[in-house]
Amino acid sequence: MPSTLTPEVRYLIDAANRGDVDAFLATFTSYQGVVDDWGRRFHGPEAIRRWSDAEFIGRQVSLNVIHFYSIDETEVVVIAQVGGNGFNGPSTFTFRVAHGKITEMRITA
Repeated sequence: MPSTLTPEVRYLIDAANRGDVDAFLATFTSYQGVVDDWGRRFHGPEAIRRWSDAEFIGRQVSLNVIHFYSIDETEVVVIAQVGGNGFNGPSTFTFRVAHGKITEMRITA
């Protein structure tokens, strides 16, 4: 297991914690990125922005990484304590990555 998060995942977490929606969106593959929030799927930058504005960065999310591990070169799992003005509590974020971009961010318990 690497001792640091992959750059694209670290950048996404940092962008979310800064409240920087544009930087957050830039971590995803163009027009193919997906956020899966407990089974609700948001495809592409416009849908991800609407979701984030309503439920993530727009709610002043904070992500405190508790633990992470890599499943393989294309999948990283992050367990984080979520704070802010929306959901608060531990969540698991599973990231699929390809060519330096995030193709999917899946949020579960």
